[in-house]
Amino acid sequence: MKRPSVPLIGFFSLCAGLALASASNQAKPLPCPDCALPGGRAAVMLLAGAAGEDQPPNTLTKEQEEAGWILLFDGETLDGWVLRNGSAEFRVEDGAIVGTTATGSPNSFLCTEQDYGNFELEFECLLVHNQLNSGLQIRSLSLPEVRNGRVHGPQVEIMRAPGASGYIYSEGTGRGWLSQDRSINDAIENHEWNHYRVLAEGPRIRTWINGREIEDLTDEESSMKGFIGLQVHSIPRDQGPYEVKWRSLRLRVLED
Repeated sequence: MKRPSVPLIGFFSLCAGLALASASNQAKPLPCPDCALPGGRAAVMLLAGAAGEDQPPNTLTKEQEEAGWILLFDGETLDGWVLRNGSAEFRVEDGAIVGTTATGSPNSFLCTEQDYGNFELEFECLLVHNQLNSGLQIRSLSLPEVRNGRVHGPQVEIMRAPGASGYIYSEGTGRGWLSQDRSINDAIENHEWNHYRVLAEGPRIRTWINGREIEDLTDEESSMKGFIGLQVHSIPRDQGPYEVKWRSLRLRVLED
């Protein structure tokens, strides 16, 4: 017995329409309360200084320039920087400042020639070798009468995870850790560029890594003004050489 025929074109059109309707219903994104509300998570991440993925390293956007941001590193030279203490090598390579350990050297610091008081600072850092401990000095000093010019002051810690990256250590003063609670130990991605933000206003120092708040402390004893410094830590004589890299160092001076 011959079966009744169904027009193939109509049949396939019907199936396609049902499939599109189903996909459309499934593809609708759920409402995002953080995005819908003013001051939600997206706004917090923006205020926390998360770097734009499309912004080239060592550059400023028009909005950043208008807001008073400056580059501490031009991506090509070490103009505006000076070596203090130690004999570690600092060089520019592929748009980054590269610090390399030196056998028998104490802690070495590449420091800005200019001092800064209240400021907002952003930078990216990559620990090429996780065996190396590093840091970024803020409001630091080097005085002849203090241990023959030993660099000293607050340091934003840089170390592999798990570790105390983003917390504040008082370098060269004997005070040790200023950050008493160092419970966050997974803030950085090992072997990757990580984005740091530092906000120094009066005695208050706050830090973020990759948009995540790490520290918020008040320290009345440290200097309220000094240079920015990039640290290459000393290492045992039978280890290294190790390297650390920095780029996109930008700063905005805040009113006192």
